[in-house]
Amino acid sequence: MRLAFLLLALLAAATPADAAERIDIGEGAAALNAILYRPQGAGPFPAVIGLHGCAGMYSRPGQFVRRFADWGERLSRAGFAVLFLDSHTPRGLGNQCSVRDRRVRSSRERVADAYAARRWLQSQPWVVKNRVSVMGWSNGAITALWAVRPRAMPRDSMPDFRSAIAFYPGCRRLSNLAWSTRVPTLILAGRRDDWTPAAPCEQMVAGTRGRSAQVSIVVYPGAYHEFDRPDYPVRLLTGQAYSADGAGRVHAGTNPAARADAIRRVSEWLAR
Repeated sequence: MRLAFLLLALLAAATPADAAERIDIGEGAAALNAILYRPQGAGPFPAVIGLHGCAGMYSRPGQFVRRFADWGERLSRAGFAVLFLDSHTPRGLGNQCSVRDRRVRSSRERVADAYAARRWLQSQPWVVKNRVSVMGWSNGAITALWAVRPRAMPRDSMPDFRSAIAFYPGCRRLSNLAWSTRVPTLILAGRRDDWTPAAPCEQMVAGTRGRSAQVSIVVYPGAYHEFDRPDYPVRLLTGQAYSADGAGRVHAGTNPAARADAIRRVSEWLAR
């Protein structure tokens, strides 16, 4: 694992465009690992924190998930620094999708991780300090929604998140807690998602009217979980801890139309 990360870092140092660089963020009892994509030039650049789902940031040891690499490359070419934060590996955890009682909670530890990443980015001279956004997928999207609640306002002297984007979050618990946001938030979901259904998110967003910063939700017809994943035909996954059918059976895979629209919307949202 360490050798793979070292090789990745050396490759990043030698490759000027769309280069991925391993970063250690040393806060708390254990340093957090991250993968950074930086645009060419000295900056300063707006920045985005990427939060992975329950499967983690690596498809296998040392192999960065292709979906995240695709987003990192796209956004860095558009002029954004993108920091993908690993909440599992530093804690000795692998895939958590089949675990119901998780040691790293989206509402606690992962929110603290996102704040640590924001502070690290804002300490860098090549980052525009008041333009750091947060973007998450699935469990990471739930974290992003927890992190921007008005009651979760960070108590430091640094600027708040600029905005938030949540890909196919699980919204039932947050909806029951009357969720709202303090920053503009975009939610992207699939109508056929049977892992984290869209309906609770629609109800949650409807409940924010008149008491929240701007919230927009887009629900794509025919799209399942992970619709933005490149070149991944829809397939059935089993053994998941949470699912709409209660039996751990879910579908995930690319929806080309939804993916294309999401790519456009994300760039526009972050550029606001």
